[in-house]
Amino acid sequence: MGLFDIFSKNKQEKLDKGLDKTRETFFSKLGKAVVGKSVVDADVLDNLEEVLVTSDVGVTTTLRIIERIEERVAKDKYLGTEDLNRILREEIKGLLAENTINDFKDFGIENIEGPYVIMVVGVNGVGKTTTIGKLAHKFKAAGKSVVLGASDTFRAAAVNQLTIWSQRVDVPIVSQGMGADPASVAFETVSYAKQHKIDVAIIDTAGRLHNKIGLMNELTKIKRVMQKHVVTAPHEILLVLDGSTGQNAFEQAKQFTAATEVNALAITKLDGTAKGGVVIGVSDQFKIPVKYIGVGEGVDDLQIFDRDAFVDTLFDR
Repeated sequence: MGLFDIFSKNKQEKLDKGLDKTRETFFSKLGKAVVGKSVVDADVLDNLEEVLVTSDVGVTTTLRIIERIEERVAKDKYLGTEDLNRILREEIKGLLAENTINDFKDFGIENIEGPYVIMVVGVNGVGKTTTIGKLAHKFKAAGKSVVLGASDTFRAAAVNQLTIWSQRVDVPIVSQGMGADPASVAFETVSYAKQHKIDVAIIDTAGRLHNKIGLMNELTKIKRVMQKHVVTAPHEILLVLDGSTGQNAFEQAKQFTAATEVNALAITKLDGTAKGGVVIGVSDQFKIPVKYIGVGEGVDDLQIFDRDAFVDTLFDR
C-alpha cells in the first residue's frame, strides 16, 4: 500500500469533476475533427493535430503523438475513425509512461538518514504555498511528522500565508520573517527537522523569474546550506505549475528547469480550466514526472498523479 492510499476514497469522483471542462472541450473538438469521415486519413490527422495543439498539449508533444498514430495507420490502411479514441488513449498513456512514475509508495522516506527534504519552486500565484499546505496535510495524515520552512522571504504575504497553512494543518513552521536570508531559513528548517527527528521538511522558495541568474544563484545557495545538515538534500525539487495558464506553464517549466534540477512536477487548478492537456505536454517535453495534480480547492484535493486514471477520465464521457 502506498503512502497516500488512505486518500483514495472519492479520488475518482474528484478527478472526474476536476477534468470535466477539459474533457468536454476536448471531445467537442475531436468530434469536429472526424465529422463526415469513416477512416483515419491525412485530413483527419491534420484536424487531430489542430485539436491537440489547441488543447494545450504543445506542438512538440502533438507531433510525437501524430507520428505514432501515422505509424499505426500505415500498418492498417482502413483504420476507422471509431477507433481513434482508443488509439489516442493508448498513445497518450504510452507517452506519459515514459516520464511518469505511477507508484511512489513511500517516496524513499524510509530509506534515507535524516528528514526527507522537499524544496518547492514556482512563480507567484500558481498555488505553490497552497500545494505545500495540502502536501503537509497528506504527509501528516499518513503518519509522518512535518515541518515547513518559509524561505520565500521577499513577500510578507508569502510568509503569512505559509504560517496560516501551518496552523491550519497543525505542523510547525520555521520563519525569520520578510527580508531574511532564504538560505538561512532553509538551513534552520533542516536543522530543526534533524534535531526533532521530523520525517519531512518542506521548504518554500521565492517565485521570481525577472532575474534568472539571481534565481539560479539563490536556489543553488539554498541547496548548498541544507546539505550541511543532510548531504543528500534536497531529495525532491518540486516545480508547481498552474494548469489554467496553458502554454505559459511551458515557459515557466523551461525557466525553472534551467535554474535548478527539478525532478518532480505538481500541476494545480485543473478543476477550473479546459487546459488539462498541459499535463501531457509538460511531462513529455521536459522528461520530468508529474507527481501531483490539483483538482479542487479542498485540503484533500491534491492527488498523486495516476496516468492511467487521468487518461481514462479524459476519454470517458
